[in-house]
Amino acid sequence: MNSPSLISLASGYVSFPTPAVVVRQLQETLAQPLTFASPVAGLPELRMALAGRYPNVTPEQVLVTPGAKAALYTLLRTVLQPGDEVLLPTPSWFGFDELVRQAGGTLRLLPLSPENNYALEPAAVAQALTPRTRVFLFSNPNNPTGRIYSAPELETVLDVLATRPDVLVVSDEIYERISFGTPVPSLLDFPDRAERHVLVHGFSKSLGLVGWGVGYLIAPPALTAACTHWQHMTAGAVAVPSQLAALAATEAADAIAAELVGELAPRRCQLLSGLTNLGLPCAFTEGTYYAFPDLRAYLDPTLPRVEAAASLVKQLRDGGVEVVDGATCHAPGYARLSCAVPEPELVTALNRLSQVLATLRPE
Repeated sequence: MNSPSLISLASGYVSFPTPAVVVRQLQETLAQPLTFASPVAGLPELRMALAGRYPNVTPEQVLVTPGAKAALYTLLRTVLQPGDEVLLPTPSWFGFDELVRQAGGTLRLLPLSPENNYALEPAAVAQALTPRTRVFLFSNPNNPTGRIYSAPELETVLDVLATRPDVLVVSDEIYERISFGTPVPSLLDFPDRAERHVLVHGFSKSLGLVGWGVGYLIAPPALTAACTHWQHMTAGAVAVPSQLAALAATEAADAIAAELVGELAPRRCQLLSGLTNLGLPCAFTEGTYYAFPDLRAYLDPTLPRVEAAASLVKQLRDGGVEVVDGATCHAPGYARLSCAVPEPELVTALNRLSQVLATLRPE
């Protein structure tokens, strides 16, 4: 018997086309004579538009990069020295691990618990800091859990980190506008007297510019200058058409994000409802387009946890559904599922998930 065609709920991108407003604006702009050159840090008008989104930020603090991943790597490569630690609350995006390793840093994990909805507890942060901690890295909203950290929560954590002005606080806010009712505070909303707050962001998640390859970081001026030098020596400026698309998306950000969230909201409800019907524990997704259900009851107890998780993910794939193995997010036995797929595919994927788990249901 042939296996069913695979439906992927593992992708980190939406299945929607480039926003029409961006396409129209770009067509109009490219119809004019242009010189396709840009300062390494980015087009002045784009840097000004991005700086204007945040309080007390100047264009000189903005570096436009070839994607948010490149922004984070440029930062880590610029600041980390051998032996420096990056403190990372988990579950976390699986890509952080390799970026830290490639940049020469050492990852130190801060496990969070689903029992208290993955709360960032100040006491736990304080205990996890070591003399070698150089960066505290977190994402808001969190990928993969969808947890949004509120302003009061972040304030208590920043109070702890204020005792360590040598530690950079780095916030990955690429899913910032994918929020279902809960406001997402930015790290840049908080006072930064020690000049150590850094924002990493991009356009492929919240603003639909999938495949355009553009992101940015915002940091204190001296650090932005150092990161710009690194980009100058290794890559150069982001392609001008991509920057122009990012400018158009920035100018129409509210409308683009509202349309995107409107498309995702019913699919999110469908995904969460489907998981509930399957009896799978799952934290309530406040942001992103992911759910992170607990599948530990279906793991083979004769295997080590990580191997059992990989085996379960393979069984799901063999059954026609691809998911992200939670072990890659430092949560073996969990899985990341995306609702950013066409609705018929989501319905079929949930049915297949049910069928596979029915064959594995514990006694």
